[in-house]
Amino acid sequence: MHISCLIIGQGISGTWLSYFLQKENQSFLVIDDHAPHASSRLSAGIINPVTGRRHVAVWMADELLPYVRNIYTTLGQELNIHAISQKDIIDFFPNPQMRLSFEQRVNEDNQYVSLKENENQFHHSFQYDFGFGKIAPCYTVHLQNILPAWRSRLKKNNQLLEEKFNIADLKIHKHQVNYKNITADKIIFCDGNAATTNLWFRLLPFAPNKGEALILEIPDLPPTHIYKKGMVLVPLATPHLWWLGASYQWSFTHELPTDAFKTQAESTLKNFLKLPYKIADHICGIRPATLERRPFVGLHPVHSQIGILNGMGTKGCSLAPYFANQLTQHLVHHTPILPDADIKRFSSLLTRNA
Repeated sequence: MHISCLIIGQGISGTWLSYFLQKENQSFLVIDDHAPHASSRLSAGIINPVTGRRHVAVWMADELLPYVRNIYTTLGQELNIHAISQKDIIDFFPNPQMRLSFEQRVNEDNQYVSLKENENQFHHSFQYDFGFGKIAPCYTVHLQNILPAWRSRLKKNNQLLEEKFNIADLKIHKHQVNYKNITADKIIFCDGNAATTNLWFRLLPFAPNKGEALILEIPDLPPTHIYKKGMVLVPLATPHLWWLGASYQWSFTHELPTDAFKTQAESTLKNFLKLPYKIADHICGIRPATLERRPFVGLHPVHSQIGILNGMGTKGCSLAPYFANQLTQHLVHHTPILPDADIKRFSSLLTRNA
């Protein structure tokens, strides 16, 4: 079998790369073993235009927000699924200082942040003493719908190999690669945390971290917003199900859920939520974050038949479609990749022992 591109991983990055390659009529095959602790399966799918305690706009917010809204809507229509919803964030202030900081931000730049006149609006459901601010527009991407629906499409088209990728079976040649009985012009690694041990990309400044979340049943809470107070409570596509999280552990010894997080999350919830709930699941995953909080996109500077689309961190739902499209255009039409994301910026690192 000869194909244009072999894609390793069908998380959010691999899904979008295969989507755009298909739009360009490129032949490809995705290899994915449905790993349980992949970061895409942990994610709540939040797209938030601001970040940090000062609620400053995230990198490329003005460009990304309209782009992702349109592309997820299009994907949902093509797959006949609900792919994205606008769910603005209600940010409950934990203390007077955080309220003051938010008010100052509104006065400086109110593009994405605002204060509401009726501060009693959510007292039926939540305990809060210092009011709240609103962050908008925010979106939830329904990965629980998207990933399996796209996987079914790949299976139907014989474009998915469901097995664990074994790098020992990969042979690199001057202008192509071989994997078992597959010959490909390019191989693109979209395999999340696995890239940290990849022979060609392990020197990139990854900063993987472990995250945990609870899946809750809260039948009496209207799924109109995302709610934030200490932790974030996010409505999922399945009725009455909510995601509560998430933790950030930079040092960890295993990929399993912990009792410590569950205890902490329930304690936070009981001081915050007035409504009854049940725990439906406890999940965890490893995020492929980067030290400089910018993704890794492009082809290896020495082995141009090997590429990467990775390092999306907590912004995968917004960054992955945008840079999957950029990488596709680069592969097919040789257009440039945004310098801040292009792995050319690490050429000196990647040429060591290449």
